[in-house]
Amino acid sequence: MGVTKTEVFSEKENRIADLAKAFAHPARVAILTYLSENRTCICGDLVEALPLSQSTISQHLKELRRIGIIKGNIEPPKVCYCINEEVWQEAKLTFGLLLNAYQGCGC
Repeated sequence: MGVTKTEVFSEKENRIADLAKAFAHPARVAILTYLSENRTCICGDLVEALPLSQSTISQHLKELRRIGIIKGNIEPPKVCYCINEEVWQEAKLTFGLLLNAYQGCGC
């Protein structure tokens, strides 16, 4: 989260922000959509499927792996990525709880 004061927030709040970051860029949403629809891929498939350069896709894949929402096997020359189902379920539960907690503002 950059140079923000992440230490003043709870571990849960920081994790929610991290998970949200996975969906905070349209390229990452496109990558996650592709992986969820195809169940697995080789990085080259993403270059063919998305209007992005190899280096841009690699940067987004690196961030998605850091967050843990994707996992991959790196066996040159092939790099295979897929959704990390455990973290995907964590995101579904986390965002569901967060969004369902809203009770209305009474305005």
